[in-house]
Amino acid sequence: MTVLTRFEPFREFSTLQRMNRLFRESFNDAGRDESLTTSSFAPAVDVYEDEHNVTLKIEVPGIDEKEIDVRLENNTLTVHGDRKIEKEEKEENYRRVERQYGSFTRTFTLPTTVDSEKVSANYDKGVLKIALPKKAEAKPKQIKVNVGGPKVENEKTLEVKGPSKAA
Repeated sequence: MTVLTRFEPFREFSTLQRMNRLFRESFNDAGRDESLTTSSFAPAVDVYEDEHNVTLKIEVPGIDEKEIDVRLENNTLTVHGDRKIEKEEKEENYRRVERQYGSFTRTFTLPTTVDSEKVSANYDKGVLKIALPKKAEAKPKQIKVNVGGPKVENEKTLEVKGPSKAA
């Protein structure tokens, strides 16, 4: 019996990251607080497109909107932020830390169809939503197709008579 296993190339990277974290935590005798505040992370991003917009949704829960910087420069969108560990949380004796703290930067090259003058950003319930409207010439246009050739407005209807019956 042959068994097929699906190849997932990034599975090995996640295993490597876990091993790196394990070694870092095991050999970091300088203090646990430092490792909590210096790690960086990349928040999850969804990018979708319709006929009017390209939209990015970035998960940044626990980050104050004042700590998020969105910039658009030379067709490149850059989102930078910082999730800080709170003082009273630092003093507690952690047994496990799974949330990531520190600064992040996400950069996206925008398509030329985006109208950079009309970009907007909205932050609600830990999700940063960036709307990138498309230029008018990039939006799809529907063209009506006439069937049977062009219609003429002043077309006259001719009465077709059959052959006359001569007796």
